[in-house]
Amino acid sequence: MKPYAFGIDIGGTTVKCGFFNSDGTFVEKWEIPTRKEDDGAMILPDIAEAIKAKLAEHGVSMDDVEGIGVGVPGPVLDDGVVNGCVNLGWGVFNVAEKLSGLLGDVPVQVGNDANVAALGEQWLGGGKGFKNVVMVTLGTGVGGGIIIGGKILAGSHGAGGEIGHIQMRKNETAVCGCGKKGCLEQYASATGIVRMSKILLEKDKNDSSLRSLAEITSKDIFDAAKTGDALSLKLVDTLGEMLGTALAHITAVVDPDVIVIGGGVSKAGQILLDAIEKHYRPVAFHACRSTQFKLAVLGNDAGMYGAVRMVLNR
Repeated sequence: MKPYAFGIDIGGTTVKCGFFNSDGTFVEKWEIPTRKEDDGAMILPDIAEAIKAKLAEHGVSMDDVEGIGVGVPGPVLDDGVVNGCVNLGWGVFNVAEKLSGLLGDVPVQVGNDANVAALGEQWLGGGKGFKNVVMVTLGTGVGGGIIIGGKILAGSHGAGGEIGHIQMRKNETAVCGCGKKGCLEQYASATGIVRMSKILLEKDKNDSSLRSLAEITSKDIFDAAKTGDALSLKLVDTLGEMLGTALAHITAVVDPDVIVIGGGVSKAGQILLDAIEKHYRPVAFHACRSTQFKLAVLGNDAGMYGAVRMVLNR
């Protein structure tokens, strides 16, 4: 095993870069802008130059690098082919091959960013010590990742772990960002619970502290629920019902040791876990009923950790 590796997490605004020792400890982390002009043509060259500069800064040769792991916001096939990244302007092409060629043929591993973050949490985060982990990331949308035997379950089309697009309501009229209606992320994401709050405030005329807010956030809703605000408690319960039910379906298929909840909404803490478990336990398959729930701990660094783990797993 060579002494160093890089973990790269490509986002729509910035690229998070991590320079690691092979045991998973950070040497340094930094960010560069994600330049999306010209269909994202400069993203990989920018990453290559950033890596070269960091190696030169530390006096390290590329020969001492075990490999580079990359998380991207789109479906990824086993051979490193990205099956389109709309947010980056990318079509279908082999990211692993392209980046490796820019860096003297160093090994490159590529995965979907949510799956890669799940791998990071399984390795050194909320799922540490467990081989089989389902991670749900509650942010603007609902992301997911499934780790079986310590490896990412990516599926045939790179779409494994798209938990946010399980259909939960057939009679939904609003359209999800994916083009379907009634997806989990329309109810269980930060934007989803805010959307539900506006609908409920219109229908339910009872008093609520939410009515005094010009702009409601998911944090506002959870904070109000913690004070006993009835309408907010109803919203949190609906989110818990949606997630608990969806996760019961998932555990009946993949039977994980633990479910890790991450993303910005997870900062609500125990009230969120309690709401999910309340609805999960009664409907889960009996053999999966005692599955543990934990909060993610690596935050925005999870993708970089997971990217390095992909390199070490190859």
